Amino acid sequence: MGPFMGQSKGYKILTVGFVFLVWVLYFKMSWPDSTIPRPPAPLPASQSAFESTESTPLLDSLPQELANLTHLLYWPLTPGDEGDFLASTSPQASTYHLRGPAQTSYALRGSLDAILIARDHRGRPKTHGGDLFRAQLLGPDLKAGLPGDVQDLENGTYLLSFPLLWAGKAQVQVRLIHSSEAVGVLRRIWTEKRATVDFMGYFRDPTGTEETVICNVDPQSTGTRGPTCQYRDMDSGELWFCAQPSTLPCSSLVGHSSGHYLKVTTPQDEALLSWKVTDIELPQGISPIQVRMSAPGNSSLALSPRPPCHPGLPATKPSGFYHQEVWHSLSCSSRSFPTVDSILGCLAGHVVHMMGDSTLRQWWEYLRDKVPSLKPMDLHATYQTGPLMAVETTRNIVLHWRAHSWPLRSLRTPVASLHSVARELGGLAGGPHTVVVLGLGAHFTTFPPSIFARRLAGIRAAVAALLAREPGTLVVIKLANTGYKSVYGSDWFTLQVNRLLRAAFADLHVAFVDAWEMTSSLAVPDNIHPGRLIVHNEVDLLLSFVCPT
Repeated sequence: MGPFMGQSKGYKILTVGFVFLVWVLYFKMSWPDSTIPRPPAPLPASQSAFESTESTPLLDSLPQELANLTHLLYWPLTPGDEGDFLASTSPQASTYHLRGPAQTSYALRGSLDAILIARDHRGRPKTHGGDLFRAQLLGPDLKAGLPGDVQDLENGTYLLSFPLLWAGKAQVQVRLIHSSEAVGVLRRIWTEKRATVDFMGYFRDPTGTEETVICNVDPQSTGTRGPTCQYRDMDSGELWFCAQPSTLPCSSLVGHSSGHYLKVTTPQDEALLSWKVTDIELPQGISPIQVRMSAPGNSSLALSPRPPCHPGLPATKPSGFYHQEVWHSLSCSSRSFPTVDSILGCLAGHVVHMMGDSTLRQWWEYLRDKVPSLKPMDLHATYQTGPLMAVETTRNIVLHWRAHSWPLRSLRTPVASLHSVARELGGLAGGPHTVVVLGLGAHFTTFPPSIFARRLAGIRAAVAALLAREPGTLVVIKLANTGYKSVYGSDWFTLQVNRLLRAAFADLHVAFVDAWEMTSSLAVPDNIHPGRLIVHNEVDLLLSFVCPT
């Protein structure tokens, strides 16, 4: 028996060793190494075709609405040579005019329609579309504004339409955010580069020995030709990779921070994306108009009867408008919460979980600053990433915020504090006193759209599971707002991110706060972190869903 048992034990060891070897070979073959030279900043980005990113098995788990990214993210192509700057769309040469004859005054609830002709820097009309124009109807005296609808006819002509929703003076403003040629640059970089930024991973062992390496969303973007460490989120399946430290094990990863912005543009690209031709107002093409009330004594606002704010409402175009610095939703009867007591009365007995980026942290900060009795707790966390918590013990209110996990541009923060949104949602019981607010997008514009789509697939599944086990839970999706105007984060990228957000949650019983339109409706400079006026209105709309009546 002794020799037989020894032989059997030897076979077992051999078998385990063989399985381990096969596993190692599979891992190495699954994630081929690539060489990425790294001279001093700015660093060169990794090169990769969009198709190779799309072909990963993770895409099989995407909802049908997100699987066909080509259709979902359609934008007219830009023919010709992107390198010819003079052939690109000029904000100074492009013009717009009324579609019909001018009127002495316009009726409330009517519309104002215009035609925009895009021209290049030589003054020649463009023959294709793809420009990103932003049109607004503004009422400066009334502190009013709304986003206009821009229809691209894909022949160099654009139709502009503005509903007339307040009585009084109004004027059209049109800005060229990016020429079609600049959009072509953004599209090429977004789909061809695996990443336009990288991150730092900090490793430390019990003796205090430390190593710092490059980390990213895929192994090819970690800047190493050697082995990499792979980290899988057990709740969402999301993967993260770091170059393997030379002396420390993968399990010793303790910290995370922003890394470098990678060099991804040519001089021709940079000319098309320069500030001289980005976010520039077109010459005034329409004189200010006067909007008249339908009859004396009637309301000066065109607000039809709307239902109370609740999840599942169909989207309207536009989603709302400002008047006297107050946002009026067109999909539901949004409310104002101007006083501390009105906010406390609404949030009484609720636990609010905010998860996302710093634009959502602004909501947490607004409520903390607005309500003196809402006391922040010192959780000894990195403020930029959280978790943050504030409590109001008299009204039994708890307010949480924490950043979403990788990819996250931040100061150095403990890896243990970076919880995925799917993980956090999976730990919530939910119920009528639970409010979940999700705000993602700004940190995903530096990667191909498939990266964000995969993240949304996991979050969508977690939201669906939460609503299935407790349908009374309120889930609110904050769309990404305007602000960025560079190759690393642009309003064009943000538009695509918002398309993905809308599609991911379209068939779920959730509410939306359209931060995109709320930040693009007034004559105020764009800022990725909007001012207090806009944040106040965003929070009021959130509270309208919490307390619809």
